[in-house]
Amino acid sequence: MEQKIKSLFNDQIVSAACTKYGIPIDELTFIGGFQNFVYEYQLSNHQYILRFTHSSLRSKDLLAAELEWILYIADHGVSVSRPVGSLQGNLVEQIEIGDSCFRVSSFEKAQGKRIGYPDCLKDVELYEQCGMITGQMHRLAKSYKPHTKRHAWHQNYYLQNVTRFIPSSQSGVLESCKALMDRLKHLDADINTYGLIHGDINVGNFLVDNGKLTLFDFDEAQYSWFVEDIAIQLYYLVYVYGDDSMEDRQLQCQRFMEHFLKGYVKENSISENELKLIPLFLRLREIIVYTGMYRSFDMSNLDDWTKDYLTQSKARIENGISIIESYF
Repeated sequence: MEQKIKSLFNDQIVSAACTKYGIPIDELTFIGGFQNFVYEYQLSNHQYILRFTHSSLRSKDLLAAELEWILYIADHGVSVSRPVGSLQGNLVEQIEIGDSCFRVSSFEKAQGKRIGYPDCLKDVELYEQCGMITGQMHRLAKSYKPHTKRHAWHQNYYLQNVTRFIPSSQSGVLESCKALMDRLKHLDADINTYGLIHGDINVGNFLVDNGKLTLFDFDEAQYSWFVEDIAIQLYYLVYVYGDDSMEDRQLQCQRFMEHFLKGYVKENSISENELKLIPLFLRLREIIVYTGMYRSFDMSNLDDWTKDYLTQSKARIENGISIIESYF
């Protein structure tokens, strides 16, 4: 999160939000957040999430579009954390701070446990569950007609700010990013291949309860090719393997894709031509992750794994190489 946003956030904003949602302030527990300030709370024996989003990151219309999409798929059987209204029945409340504001949303808290690293790396049942819920959303996206639309893939916050966060000395990274985006803009897109996607499915954005997966954090929902949603999930399961573990990385890719697709095709169809695009979207995700690290990390104080990752990632980006090539 940007330091200037952190400096604007204070206890008065939290207190104002509690008033709007009828939450006793001592019920709030801060649980973190990468883009937003996120709290959990309990009310009438039910657990909820309270999210604060600065106006520089998301407009009110974009937030409304996110919540409209979540409610739509929830009403059509997708297991997600539903938005809940304030005391006034509003899905988005606004708290002014100077010439900007924080926008507040609340959600039912997902039940279950997080399956983190390394447990997620060989959980084939989890991959099939991920495939089913992803396919379910993509199928519903084909007929979805929103009142308010989300942004398109090329308007992603990190892609819009690559030149702001990546040093100008890294001309190879910047040129590769532009070339990839230009290439993607010329891909065919139709109702069967392109629509509203989650945009950030990873092990931090769902919980599993007795085998049932509940998805949350739709903050990155965007219009893109459905296959990007698959590439994102694959990326976060292979990037943990460095270049000295290429064989393990390849095996992880095969394990994930086999079981993910087994679940996916139960809900939606996907062509071989679409799957062949995955390396392009793995490259796109790598640029986004790389940019995010430059935004959020202290580059003078990195651990050894992160140093190695950034070195290898930079080389792949500059050379137009996907972290996984041969499977596809």
